[in-house]
Amino acid sequence: MKIGIPKEKIAGETRIAMSPVVAKQLISNGFDVIIETDAGLMSKFSNKDFIDVGAISAEPSDVYQCDIVAKINPPNSEEIKQMKKGGILISLMFASSNSELLKNCIRQGISAFSLDAIPRTSLAQSMDVLSSQANLAGYKAVLLGGVTMGKIFPMLMTSAGTIKPSTVVIFGAGVAGLQAIATAKRLGANVWVSDIRPETKEQVQSLGGKFIEVAADNSIQTEGGYVKGVSKEFLIKQQKAVSEKVAAADLVITTALIPGKKAPLLISNEMLEKMKPGAVVVDMAVSQGGNCEGSKLNQVIEKSGVTIVGEGNLPATLPINASNLFAKNIQNFIQHLTTDCQFNWNLEDEITTGSLILKDGEIQQESLKALVQHESVKL
Repeated sequence: MKIGIPKEKIAGETRIAMSPVVAKQLISNGFDVIIETDAGLMSKFSNKDFIDVGAISAEPSDVYQCDIVAKINPPNSEEIKQMKKGGILISLMFASSNSELLKNCIRQGISAFSLDAIPRTSLAQSMDVLSSQANLAGYKAVLLGGVTMGKIFPMLMTSAGTIKPSTVVIFGAGVAGLQAIATAKRLGANVWVSDIRPETKEQVQSLGGKFIEVAADNSIQTEGGYVKGVSKEFLIKQQKAVSEKVAAADLVITTALIPGKKAPLLISNEMLEKMKPGAVVVDMAVSQGGNCEGSKLNQVIEKSGVTIVGEGNLPATLPINASNLFAKNIQNFIQHLTTDCQFNWNLEDEITTGSLILKDGEIQQESLKALVQHESVKL
């Protein structure tokens, strides 16, 4: 079975879905690995690095004709058209908000596994690309904030006086938020954390953060570790509870996302106006509309004296680590789905059924069938 790894087409993407180390392991397990020429250069993997472990460097037309095409970002229509009928796509798809992608896959008659739909269970932890990439993003968000805010994080006693530690406020104690807490604490900051899930309090405190408590209400809906819904009334209560901490913060990091929906607004213009001049907000949700009012995708702007950092692809700023982790997730996922280099298609396995979006051009998820009317798609 051939695994094809194309070069990512999205502007600013520096990662690749494979590393030489993982390619070597897959080849030793009986797979052929075909890498698009120069696909790994932005991740500091040369063509020779892959060839030396037994992978094949090839043109895009050969890569997309492989049995499996594994990549990071959702493919565009031209990429899907190059895949062979019956081929298998493994990538992030965000299918619930990408009906055109579904239609293109149906027309091409391919199967597709969506990496963002892998269940967040203990068994699937080694395949969870969202967690591996969010971990790096949380780390980098703190570093970006530190570089931008013009202050140091720790307390420092000098002959000229004592520098007080910086105050960092983090919205969200998911994977990215927890890594941001740990990183900011290691750098010596005072860290306050807000999360609408009260069960995260213990995790926050275990990392040295201080939890900002807001009484939960019945509007909070969670599923698989994600917040699926919350009322505007609760968000208003949360803003009131954290406004004092935000006003005193040197750095605010926001991480709140709701799958398939616009990111919730957490930092309003009114809150920005109360923040200290020179303070920084790193909006990690900017690619889904942003948690901070007025943040701009892939831009650094100043508003009310506050600098707002809107880096939309933080893992891509750490391409070596991000690619290595992503590749290992891909390897674990493929090995879970196959036996002796052949797909199991075990539809009683929750990892398979949770992530399998299409099989031979037929949508498998009931929640997605409403998005695409099969009779309107010319196969």
